[in-house]
Amino acid sequence: MNRRLLLKLLAATTVVGCGPRATAGKKLRVVVAGAGIVGASIAYHLAKAGASVTVIDKQGPASHATGGTFAWINATWAKTPRSYHSLSQDSVASWGSLHQELDLPVRWGGSLEWFDNEPRQEKLAAQIAEQFEWGERARMVDAAELAELEPNVDFGGATRAGYSENDGTVDPVLATQKLLLAAEALGASIRYPCELADVSLQDGKLVAVKTSLGPIKADKLVLATGAQPDAGLRFAETDIPQRSTPGIIVTSKPMPRCLNRIISAPGIHLHQRDDGRLVVGEQEGAPQDEGHMLRLAARPNHYPNPIVAKQHAVRMFDVAKQFAPCTADAVVESVRIGWRPLPVDGHPVLGASPARPDVYLAIMHSGVTLAPIVGQLAAEELMGNVSIERLQEFRPGRDFDLIKRY
Repeated sequence: MNRRLLLKLLAATTVVGCGPRATAGKKLRVVVAGAGIVGASIAYHLAKAGASVTVIDKQGPASHATGGTFAWINATWAKTPRSYHSLSQDSVASWGSLHQELDLPVRWGGSLEWFDNEPRQEKLAAQIAEQFEWGERARMVDAAELAELEPNVDFGGATRAGYSENDGTVDPVLATQKLLLAAEALGASIRYPCELADVSLQDGKLVAVKTSLGPIKADKLVLATGAQPDAGLRFAETDIPQRSTPGIIVTSKPMPRCLNRIISAPGIHLHQRDDGRLVVGEQEGAPQDEGHMLRLAARPNHYPNPIVAKQHAVRMFDVAKQFAPCTADAVVESVRIGWRPLPVDGHPVLGASPARPDVYLAIMHSGVTLAPIVGQLAAEELMGNVSIERLQEFRPGRDFDLIKRY
């Protein structure tokens, strides 16, 4: 953790004891359900803090939401109120530290964003100004600077765009795998395919979790189950209302450097990883026709019909080519459907279940951005059996009807 982030956390963090802490004589036994990027980060930070950690996943690392994400690391204008923006901002800084610590596949360079109508451009300028007030390296740039920053991009006549210099991207699958390997090196156990089935309680306290591979003794259970809609009710007796939506991510085979930054253009966003792969996502999602809804009814991560998958990829690259003609040479490598966990108020769910205090929930969109800070803070709460003040508004017991952003 860098000095700037540490000082911010110390200033913003108040802890309240909630019971006995883990002691040197007995390691805290934690089962983390979900081997996506959030679960992997929590597992790594717990193992680093000295916990006995077991990670389970019904399919495998990064096989669900994490594998189908655009993987934009940011604290942009959409993240309000300021407390949520601040959490994201600190996590972006933590990505910088974690990047160096574990040699994660992160690419920095910022993002460029613009819209195709002047009223929305004016609103973007106001939002960028607010970001700047909140400590972000964000500003509006003119057409001349845009041409310097991204010479291969056609900005479609836009005379300005928002430039958020702190933003980055990551290969979420490789990053998850590296976090899990680092946790394993610290003594964690990774088990898959291994599905969470139930919890075993004794005098109201968790003593084990039941899985498809048999029981695992545990003092705490972390639910990092992403968009699985019933996990909170089944294992924590806490309903987390979600609006889980599918997002299609198309990845190309490696190709020569074409883009320097994240491009968020009208209708499409794209970036290029260090390995040369282009990553393309839609802002509005796929067309919601009857046939498409039927294909997604079982919530697959891949289209069962490769012809349909190719049709979506061609459609998305047709839009991308309008803004980045160099993508015309891209060859599609994969088409993924990512089911995004979206608590209805748009904010993360983080903390112990009010009904089962030994079950800790970590469910959120912006999981890629928030993974490092969530891993740090969740590990601190679990290891110390404390409650961190800055996380109070993100607790699972909050009133989700107060704000409906999605």
